[in-house]
Amino acid sequence: MKILVAVDTSAASRAVIEEAAGRPWPADSSFQVLSVIQPTHLWTTLAAAQDSARRAEEVVHGAVAQLEARGLQATGMTPTGDPKTVILDQAKAAGADFILIGPHGASALRRLLVENVAAAVLRYAGCSVEVVRPRKHREGREGMRVLLAADGSEFSREAARSLAGRPWPAGTEFRVLSAVELMLPAARAFLEPPFLDTTYLEANRAEAMQRAQNAIATAAAVLQEAGWTASESVSVLLETPQVAILREAEEWDADLIVVGSHGHRGLDRFLLGSTSEAVAMNAACSVDVIRKRG
Repeated sequence: MKILVAVDTSAASRAVIEEAAGRPWPADSSFQVLSVIQPTHLWTTLAAAQDSARRAEEVVHGAVAQLEARGLQATGMTPTGDPKTVILDQAKAAGADFILIGPHGASALRRLLVENVAAAVLRYAGCSVEVVRPRKHREGREGMRVLLAADGSEFSREAARSLAGRPWPAGTEFRVLSAVELMLPAARAFLEPPFLDTTYLEANRAEAMQRAQNAIATAAAVLQEAGWTASESVSVLLETPQVAILREAEEWDADLIVVGSHGHRGLDRFLLGSTSEAVAMNAACSVDVIRKRG
């Protein structure tokens, strides 16, 4: 597996490096640590530009050393350019299977800028992306808690296969959640639940429950084939799937959410923006958005 680790000089990037170094990876994995130096402006002094480049190089050097100390193969680079463009281009050039990136920096302005970078990488990368957040220290807990969101699509099956194919710390727990919206006809969609026909609503709910159970069974079978077991959770709600996913992750105290990407164009782009991206940018824990390469 080839992993591109995108970092900057913020505290948030330390979590990216620590997670990359601390988690088990397939035996043939290699890492490329990337910190993009943005071009200097006319009002930026030469000394400030040099200091920015120096700090980026220090971060990359430290990250490479931390990864190598764990026995992992790692290289580093500090190119200059627009972070979104450089990260996406380098991931493509390196044939990356995964991009690890942090969600935000310290200040409000920095947070806005870096979140824009993370959102662009999520939306346009040709490979899977993990938005990494610091893992909380939980007394007495071994391993991780990993929540897999499944909707029965090929995208969620790809997410299950990605999850099943990676090594995980001893004691890791898995949970499969299917958050299914009730499929109401357009004429009924405007109405609040109290005004819907009870018989119709119950039939629709039963169909949604069956879809959710089928999605869970499919994802759980992929995990079981790889030797993992998972608990199950079904949410059939009038609210959006991302709300259900975020709530489940918070209530279960998950360390990682894994969701499938619904592609790059047309309706698929809309689905990514409304679900996977919303979960990745708003979760309290790390989020994997899995995309099948090629």
